[in-house]
Amino acid sequence: MKVITGKRTEKELDQIIRESSKIGDTGGRIDVLSGEFLGTDYREHTLLGDWNTPEVFIVNLEGVDCFTFIDYVEAMRISGSFSDFVANLQKIRYKNGMVSFGGRNHFFTDWMECNTGLAKDVTEEIGRSATVIVRKTLNKKGDGTSWVPGLLHMEREIRYIPSGALNDQVLGRLRKGDYAGIYSNAAGLDVSHVGIIIKGKGNIYLRHASSRHGKVVDEDLRNYISGKPGLIILRPLAMMHKAAG
Repeated sequence: MKVITGKRTEKELDQIIRESSKIGDTGGRIDVLSGEFLGTDYREHTLLGDWNTPEVFIVNLEGVDCFTFIDYVEAMRISGSFSDFVANLQKIRYKNGMVSFGGRNHFFTDWMECNTGLAKDVTEEIGRSATVIVRKTLNKKGDGTSWVPGLLHMEREIRYIPSGALNDQVLGRLRKGDYAGIYSNAAGLDVSHVGIIIKGKGNIYLRHASSRHGKVVDEDLRNYISGKPGLIILRPLAMMHKAAG
């Protein structure tokens, strides 16, 4: 295991997690924790492992991509201390908590398949009749090759809300702290990007690790989703854990 705490010490992170664990509202806790990442550098390839390289369990808070960002936030969300966070991150990132490249969650909807009890797919609840249901073979490109070499192809039913259906009524059903995936039309992919829904000042934002901005930012959701296929929404479930103190 390798731990890089970034701009904060392990003690400071422990205090942040302990304080946030006292926030009773799930969305509020996610807002506070994800807000600690604002301005953090966008950085790809911070994890180590492929089919030819042994997987190493890495915690790197110095730089995040869109997926590791929500991994870290969700692991902190269900934790009461820094040591809890590290243990929970391993359980969230890997199927059955077993560290391996093949067992790593490579797709957004893997959270639903492998992390039951943490979040539920509320896409259809939010989109209602506008929701589109498709079947995809994840990891299988149109030419039959794989997005992630060596990883199995997986049949999966996916629900998404088309961007054109995201009117005020539909957007009003989103909650602060929902995890949002930008649906991808590409064969073999469920999403092209992920982030967190943040509500405030009468607006709805996507908090995400942005390659364009080079850091974690808040962007107006309506503007961001314009021209993109649609949204998949996973809602974190309330966790019963003892607040550290």
